[in-house]
Parts: sequence; C-alpha cells; structure tokens
Amino acid sequence: MSVAPSLRHERTLLKSLAAGGAIHLACADEVGRGALSGPVSIGMVVISLETRTAPQGVRDSKLLSPEMRERLAPKVRRWALSHAVGHASPGEIDAYGIMAAMRLAGHRALAALSVMPDAILLDGNHDYLSEPEQDALFGGPPVVPALQDSGVRVPPVTTMIKADMKCAGVAGASILAKTARDALMIQLHEEFPVYLWAENKGYSAPAHIAALAAHGPSIHHRRSWSLPGVGVDVGERLGSAS
Repeated sequence: MSVAPSLRHERTLLKSLAAGGAIHLACADEVGRGALSGPVSIGMVVISLETRTAPQGVRDSKLLSPEMRERLAPKVRRWALSHAVGHASPGEIDAYGIMAAMRLAGHRALAALSVMPDAILLDGNHDYLSEPEQDALFGGPPVVPALQDSGVRVPPVTTMIKADMKCAGVAGASILAKTARDALMIQLHEEFPVYLWAENKGYSAPAHIAALAAHGPSIHHRRSWSLPGVGVDVGERLGSAS
C-alpha cells in the first residue's frame, strides 16, 4: 500500500519562496513520453499556502485504475486554484524531439492557466520547461517556432525525483494529464481501431506491436522513432490502417 502524497513539500517550497514574493505554485507532471503514438501531455495544477488538503485518494496516476482516475479528475479540478493540460503532437515530437515537444506541451499548459504561477514544481530530475542555453559547439537545440511565438514566461522551476509519489499537487497534475491524454487516444481509436488505442493508449502493448507489423504506422505514430515490428518495407505503408 503506497503512502498517500501530501502538500508538505509544496508548502515548504512556497514558504522558502515567499520572501521573493512567490504566492502561487504550479505542480506539473507529464504522461505519454514513452508511448509509440499519440501526444505527449503535461498536466498542471496551481496551489498556494492556503490550498486545503488534496481530495482523498489522489495518487500518482500510474497507481490508480482508469475508473478511479476518472472519479478523481473532476475533484482535482475543483480543488486546484487553476489547472490545465497541454499537448504536443506526434508530428511535433518527430520534428523537434521529445524534450522540445515536452517543453512545448508545458508552455501550452502554462498559457491555459487562469492563475499564473510564481514557481513550478516539476516531477523528475530535468527541467524541460525552461528554455535551454544554446550550445555553441553543436548549434543548440532545435528551433521550435511555436515556442518562439508563445510569449509564455516560465517562472523558476524546481525539480524533484518521484514528486508524483510524494507531492499531492504533482499527483493531481498527473491525474489530469493522464485522463486528458487517455480521452484523446480513445477518440483516435475510432479513426484507427486496428491499433487498439482505446485499450493500450498508444503504448507498446503486444497487440499494438502486432498491428504495427501488419499495417505499418499511422499518421498518429511517432515515425522518427524505431517503432517495434516496423521494417523498412512496412514503414512505407504509412497510415494504411482504416
């Protein structure tokens, strides 16, 4: 039985930032990074020191059943001061790479918030939200026009390994991201039912891999990746499933 996450880490961080005028903290998590198809998605919830305890049952989305996530998602939305989910498409992942696509999805989530945060708590050990410094030797990261034109200001980011397990705000963000992305994959299943996305949500389940081998990748697959079961000849039949 996992220990329920709390707001202890979030409140400690907010108190440490209060001297600099920080009031609102966005807690963020991603889903879909390792999927073979569909978007990568970033969920965010905004809290403050006055935010009450998270709804009972909130956990990292990976520890919850789909039914429990669906029950908790509206409770998380009512609980948070503000919330949003941003997505980056498979085409953007192919064009710019997964890290830049995650940054793009995060910027879209930030832009959709009704309460702008003064700081962000991000699950993991890498800040993919802030614009990376240019690398003079290798020419820097790929230019993403949508990021250049977004006008989004990314506040200071704190990363924490396993924040989705420890921090109720990050766990809530993971629930919103997971339910939003799952809903998109269920919609895409209607367009390409052969891949069984309603069940596997675009991840590398055996039936998904078998469908890739039989039909090749669709327009919703990450075609720049080494997709399992896809040979050179099969890869030519892009979008052949119906």
